[in-house]
Amino acid sequence: MKSLFIILLLVSSTLVAQELKSITFEEPSHDFGNIKEVGGPAEFDFVFKNTGTEPIKILHVRASCGCTTPDWTKEEVAPGETGFIKASYNPLNRPGPFHKTLTVTTTSEQSKTIVLRINGQVEPKPRTVEDDLPTLLGGIRVKYRAFNIGKVFNNDIATKEFDVYNASENAIVFSNEVEGASYISVKFLPETLAPKEKGKIVVSYDGKAKNDLGFMSDNIVITTNEVGDDARKSMSVYADVQEYFAPMTAEEKLNAPKLTIDNAVHDFGGITSGDVVTTTFKLTNTGKTDLNIRKTKASCGCTVPKLATRDLKPGESVDLSVTFNSAGRKGNQIKTVTIYSNDPAKPIQKVTIKSKVTEK
Repeated sequence: MKSLFIILLLVSSTLVAQELKSITFEEPSHDFGNIKEVGGPAEFDFVFKNTGTEPIKILHVRASCGCTTPDWTKEEVAPGETGFIKASYNPLNRPGPFHKTLTVTTTSEQSKTIVLRINGQVEPKPRTVEDDLPTLLGGIRVKYRAFNIGKVFNNDIATKEFDVYNASENAIVFSNEVEGASYISVKFLPETLAPKEKGKIVVSYDGKAKNDLGFMSDNIVITTNEVGDDARKSMSVYADVQEYFAPMTAEEKLNAPKLTIDNAVHDFGGITSGDVVTTTFKLTNTGKTDLNIRKTKASCGCTVPKLATRDLKPGESVDLSVTFNSAGRKGNQIKTVTIYSNDPAKPIQKVTIKSKVTEK
């Protein structure tokens, strides 16, 4: 008899638990499929039914991102009645797949928190000339107001093409006379660009003629047949000039110079604005042939590197003195000095100084 009572109690509890399940969604997740980026927000109503015995209310709906805007039934939903939670997804500037959630908080103890899901694929909007070439200079469009050549070896000429578009209603003629450094040359393909026609600006950078190492920034002026100020277009040319090392045999690598820096980071700690502080870094040639330090370059004018000599025989060392002037600066400071050498394995190395500058 006792066993029968226990069985009836368990069955009764299960039925009660089922009866107390108070909110049921027709579809707890929704796949929008493919939607267009420029088609406006995609919307879907998650419809639910109060399957309990007491009225319930949606207290809050939290979206997993700002691109999803929820709305919902604000009043209480009586037993047997239905309500909704609206998901609105804005695809603008969000091409590609998406997976988002809506976390629903209710007054129901049995269904306190519910997670709804939406997903889909946003088809990107067709790109325009304005998208690809956003910079307007007079009647032409380019991507940036600078031509970034990238890496250039000091024994070679690097050439790179850049798109240009005639956004005007008239033909634009480019002059072959380009103002700028002699190691930079520019060609236009074609030289006469018809209205709404795309062409190329071909920029060549002679690393050997530049005869320097490191990041370089130059200005050039391109001239067209346009009227007034639109005829002259000032542009920047960026290049990272690096030393060229011919392929080496294993034996040549073993006998090459090698630059070793003892502790490449120094922290001055707390200093007062206006303080001038100096530290030294020990540079050693741990290779088997002569090391030549081609150049040292600070990351800003507030940092000055000094070397007593640039030539080190195997086993020799030299102190690299680095002075930091904190005038006009405050807060955490991180400055670097780049060292260029004929170490073929690591021709470019850096030392770093740090400090925390406080005002007087």
